[in-house]
Amino acid sequence: MDTVDDLRDSLVQMSFAVIAVLSRVAAEHDLSLTQLRVLGILRDREPTMAELAVYLGLERSTVSGLIDRAVQRGLVRKTTDAADGRSVRVSLTTDARRVEKRVIGQIGELMAPLTDRLSNVEQQRLTALLMKALDR
Repeated sequence: MDTVDDLRDSLVQMSFAVIAVLSRVAAEHDLSLTQLRVLGILRDREPTMAELAVYLGLERSTVSGLIDRAVQRGLVRKTTDAADGRSVRVSLTTDARRVEKRVIGQIGELMAPLTDRLSNVEQQRLTALLMKALDR
């Protein structure tokens, strides 16, 4: 394999390892992987339902059902957008913030075998390269 193939293969293998961690943590909290993604997205923003659909790459109707279930579980609240009364904004509840702290801790613990192999300088370099690849 050439360098590009090696890179792609390594990225795919790493994505499988990360998805396994996220799936395990989600299951321990009776969440789907998509529900866990929603909680992650809502950590630092309060998007409209339409914006959330774009973040998730899902149809609005799918996101609507997903959010309705999260509201029923007390994890998410919906509010009318102050700027556009037709739009609904989504945010985390206090209960979700408590779950979030536990989830972040568990993810950190389970990711440690992957990240602790790297020195602090290597971790910083990998972070920078990943952010560049993700265009952030």
